[in-house]
Amino acid sequence: MQQPKIIHIDETDSTNSYLRKVADGEEAPMLVVVADHQTAGRGQAGNHWESEQGKNLLFSIRIQPRTLAPSRQFLISMAISQAIWQVLDPMAPGHIHVKWPNDIYYDDRKLCGILIENRLQGGELRECILGIGLNVNQTLFRSDAPNPVSLCQILGRTLALKPLLIQLLDAFGQQLHVMNTDAEQLVDAYRKHLYRRTGFHAYRDCKGYFEAELVDVEPTGHLTLRDRKGGERRYAFKEVSYIFIS
Repeated sequence: MQQPKIIHIDETDSTNSYLRKVADGEEAPMLVVVADHQTAGRGQAGNHWESEQGKNLLFSIRIQPRTLAPSRQFLISMAISQAIWQVLDPMAPGHIHVKWPNDIYYDDRKLCGILIENRLQGGELRECILGIGLNVNQTLFRSDAPNPVSLCQILGRTLALKPLLIQLLDAFGQQLHVMNTDAEQLVDAYRKHLYRRTGFHAYRDCKGYFEAELVDVEPTGHLTLRDRKGGERRYAFKEVSYIFIS
């Protein structure tokens, strides 16, 4: 893949929204918008993403994976999750995990959030915009988010943002290559690095609280859990939530 085109801006409401506005006519295979500050950054389910100005990595990536069947679009989520894991795991070996569908956790604390917006046209996946918020140098979180953490808090030092961004983009390019040439390798790596990969843990669905172990995440993105009675439960996004017990 060619080198990504990177647009740096001081501030925007959302890098995903800004990228969508400037993407028309851009032929770069990977177009990136990175901002020092977002006034209305979004997370999954419409949640707000808190970030202190100039302290974290806030960026969006536009790719056009037109050879990927829409039914397999979750592979892109796997690719970006695996790319971020690939860069961060050497900093804290054994502590970095992918929380389904695509949050990045340090043990039980959220380090990175990802919001993916796909555009389909005529049965083809025309465009994918991936918004990433990675907590890097922020040390004080004021929102009511239950479990944020930053690389600075983990490592005890600040990190330069631009080199880290380049590392992440390079890793994503590598994982897209794996996705296009050996998708099963990507799926296996994603499964291997999942949060709560072993043991029974607490969850909640529309029927209430239960404990279960992780069975699988399918290339379609569906999560399968097995409860303590041996029953398997299959979920799409937002149909089940993780319960954290302190």
